Amino acid sequence: MAVAELSTSYTKTTTRFHSSQLSLSSASSRFPDHFRRSFRPVPRTRISTISCSVASDQVQTQIPVQAESPKGKSECYGVFCLTYDLRAEEDTKSWKKMINIAVSGAAGMISNHLLFKLASGEVFGPDQPIALKLLGSERSIQALEGVAMELEDSLFPLLREVSIGINPYEVFQDAEWALLIGAKPRGPGMERAGLLDINGQIFAEQGKALNAVASPNVKVIVVGNPCNTNALICLKNAPNIPAKNFHALTRLDENRAKCQLALKAGVFYDQVSNMTIWGNHSTTQVPDFLNARINGLPVKEVIKDHKWLEEEFTEMVQKRGGVLIQKWGRSSAASTAVSTVDAIKSLITPTPVGDWFSSGVYTDGNPYGIVEDIVFSMPCRSKGDGDYELVKDVIFDDYLLKRIRKTEAELLAEKRCVAHLTGEGIAFCDLPEDTMLPGEM
Repeated sequence: MAVAELSTSYTKTTTRFHSSQLSLSSASSRFPDHFRRSFRPVPRTRISTISCSVASDQVQTQIPVQAESPKGKSECYGVFCLTYDLRAEEDTKSWKKMINIAVSGAAGMISNHLLFKLASGEVFGPDQPIALKLLGSERSIQALEGVAMELEDSLFPLLREVSIGINPYEVFQDAEWALLIGAKPRGPGMERAGLLDINGQIFAEQGKALNAVASPNVKVIVVGNPCNTNALICLKNAPNIPAKNFHALTRLDENRAKCQLALKAGVFYDQVSNMTIWGNHSTTQVPDFLNARINGLPVKEVIKDHKWLEEEFTEMVQKRGGVLIQKWGRSSAASTAVSTVDAIKSLITPTPVGDWFSSGVYTDGNPYGIVEDIVFSMPCRSKGDGDYELVKDVIFDDYLLKRIRKTEAELLAEKRCVAHLTGEGIAFCDLPEDTMLPGEM
């Protein structure tokens, strides 16, 4: 899975709310004035102006208004600084209330695909206006301005606000969805434990920011790797947000598994259902062919080559991302964006009767005997209200249980590695083996 590039100095600049007091003496000449303002500490009082207010029969002149809060607010961009009365426009009277969507790593390749799907209405529907809150780093801020320009030029009717910034305490303000994509990729010679610590610090800080300023019922999807443990760190640092609201993205693994089963069975992929990815988003993940179905029949009744299922199929799904890198020279970005869209839609659309989807969720109270207090991919169903419930009507055999225990052990070891970031004491790393992420070489 692709990851967006983040500066390692990022967490140092956001440990406290007013940590946006960056030294920009050398950078101020490079950025437009509205960016320079967004980097300064939030003043106690500030006068801003409404550039335009569209009513049904008049256009108001500029009106000075008092700045909103000592909490801070990221700056709007370009045409999105205009304000609109949607109730006054004939075409927008029936629209829903605007929702705020925060995206980290917003200048990266995954976001480059995802943001335009969000803005087009493909994800939340043709009557759902949105505000995009884009989080970048010091290194990516100019690229982030370019992203905002492209969104501006695309003339999406449903995209009513875009704000950009590098301080999560500002960007995450009132967010109702948080798509956390930005993470540091694993470099040459870097141990997995080192990657857990570096990215864990990023997600600990973002969890604190969500806890402080986001909507109390914000839904969080963690894409940045290692996504299971990053999601655990994030939720542990956001005690005011229900732990059930945090998801680690394993939908791409599910989609890959469906594709391979469809190819083997000679059917189109929409005939594959009830596909579960168990465990960690790593090469220990368990694609479950025991409970999956093809044309409503158990997979093992359709695909008689059980050795292929246990060996080739499982390894193919686990290592698909690495093979893609070898073929194309880059990690999966477009398919990761598509699977993020699928993950959101699964939460806001009722699950088809009898089917389910995979998501990395908090294990407390699970019916499978999986150890509690980790983030583990499991089968879920939703009523379409943003919430989910775990599926109870699944079966296990010795093959499946053995592999579930292996991926569970890996996640417990990762949890011990980041104990200093989850409030559980001193970290101790005893990873069973240096497993790879699906997109690593």
